[in-house]
Amino acid sequence: MITIKKYAAIDIGSNAMRLLIANVVEQKGKETQFNKSELVRVPIRLGQDAFTVGEITTENIERMVDAMKAFKLLMKVNKVEKYKACATSAMRESYNSKEVVKIIKEKAEIDIEIIDGKQEAAIITSSDLHNLITTDKTCLYVDVGGGSTEFSLFSDGKIVASKSFKNGTVRLLNNMVNEIVWEEIEKWIKLHCEPFENITLIGSGGNINKLFKLSGKQQSKPLSFLYLNTQYQYLSSLSYEERIFEIGLNTDRADVIIPAIRIYLNAMKWSGARQIYVPKIGLSDGIVKAMYYGKI
Repeated sequence: MITIKKYAAIDIGSNAMRLLIANVVEQKGKETQFNKSELVRVPIRLGQDAFTVGEITTENIERMVDAMKAFKLLMKVNKVEKYKACATSAMRESYNSKEVVKIIKEKAEIDIEIIDGKQEAAIITSSDLHNLITTDKTCLYVDVGGGSTEFSLFSDGKIVASKSFKNGTVRLLNNMVNEIVWEEIEKWIKLHCEPFENITLIGSGGNINKLFKLSGKQQSKPLSFLYLNTQYQYLSSLSYEERIFEIGLNTDRADVIIPAIRIYLNAMKWSGARQIYVPKIGLSDGIVKAMYYGKI
């Protein structure tokens, strides 16, 4: 007997908002499967507001309301029975975030929970990492967002340390990350990685997913430090328009991809990792699984 439930997750990030609709497939005696049914991404860059003026602007509140109404309709026609909407760095740091949550509740009938960096890291790492985080490996998991980056170190299949830093792609674009933050990240990575050998990086986030897609590699194969560095040099040599025209990047991806690669490269350099695996996971995947297992 197979049962299929529809769950949805809304990820309100600093660079974009995403709706993931997933089929949760249950079969007695077998592991539950979580299969993507629909994924909709709306490029509303809330971080541009939050990190520069400290609040979500009226224009972007209206765009958020429209997006949420659309998400609500998509969930209805897909017969979603359970959903969760989580907001991260940009909403955490906007002084009018409570007002925004209230407006969206009134106009789009969607409840939003603003989660902190630790919750964000815990939700993401609850997704499909078990295939990579095995007892014979030490892995540094790096999730790069628009406003923050979450680092989690795993050894012997267990989490050793986890920390969220206010260093993300939208912040870097706006020159809002000073050297002290970079030094803190370097210190944290070196401190926790030093006792271990042969560390492997696991990367998540829209930018590393796009880079992986461009590489043409099979999902189970890693990217090398050399490949990442070569791509960084190449993309940096192109103008914003050339990245859109020649590489085919989205307008809201063509600028943030470079600071994202910089974060991954530094994480590899400071941890000594030579390879980075890119599983198809993210906050929205983690939300669906956390809902199913009753963690949120």
